Amino acid sequence: MELMDVLGYVGALLIGLVLGLIGGGGSILTVPILVYALSLNPVVATAYSLFVVGTTAFVGAVRNIFKGMVDFKTAIIFAIPAFIAVYLTRAYLIPAIPVQLFSVGTFIVSKNLAIMLFFAIIMLVASISMIRNKRNEHHDDKEVSYNYPLIVLEGSVVGVLTGVVGAGGGFLIIPALVLLARLPMKKAVATSLLIIAIKSLIGFIGDVQNLDIDWLFLLSFTSVSVVGIFIGIWLNKFIDGKRLKTAFGWFVLIMGIYIIYKEVSM
Repeated sequence: MELMDVLGYVGALLIGLVLGLIGGGGSILTVPILVYALSLNPVVATAYSLFVVGTTAFVGAVRNIFKGMVDFKTAIIFAIPAFIAVYLTRAYLIPAIPVQLFSVGTFIVSKNLAIMLFFAIIMLVASISMIRNKRNEHHDDKEVSYNYPLIVLEGSVVGVLTGVVGAGGGFLIIPALVLLARLPMKKAVATSLLIIAIKSLIGFIGDVQNLDIDWLFLLSFTSVSVVGIFIGIWLNKFIDGKRLKTAFGWFVLIMGIYIIYKEVSM
């Protein structure tokens, strides 16, 4: 196994570790690790990311279900438009994007470049959300209420974003659950993992019909990530998640800027 392969699997462990420690954010690392450490095509990387993110989130969701933290009704209401959007995006939108989008002089904007630049922008938005880290806990026991039109719209938008970049979108889902469904923060975080798992794995089904999947690699990479989430959950007892989240936000910000620089300068 070459050095970059080893680094790739270390990255897989880091993905799960971050998910276990701060309840989100780890999936934003998956595509850069697959593309830059393991030299996968961005379209393949976003597809594999859906499987890795979906499976790892599912493990976290099952744990939350046993703790009684998941609001199933909210998860279903949000997940239906999200998984429809992510499936259609992966099955039909991504394959329909031309290999070369346009050119400006000698600079060619290809499909792969556009995906990585869009992903980098999502990373920058996510990093700002994590750095600010101003989510307020809801301690009241008010009845959960739903703004159905906005939930459907938000779910659809998150589904498309997930389909394009292969990330879980927890930084968009959690605020939506708090603001649009009025869930307490802890329940919103727990419920978001189930939504991420459902829409990511269903989105991956859209790729199975279009791509040749290297199942041996994908399952081994995902297994390492799942081990990471268990380690992260254990370490969470000893580490201040809020400070870690802010620090990780700065790391994601630097990574996003690096991706833009690397892709534009190639």
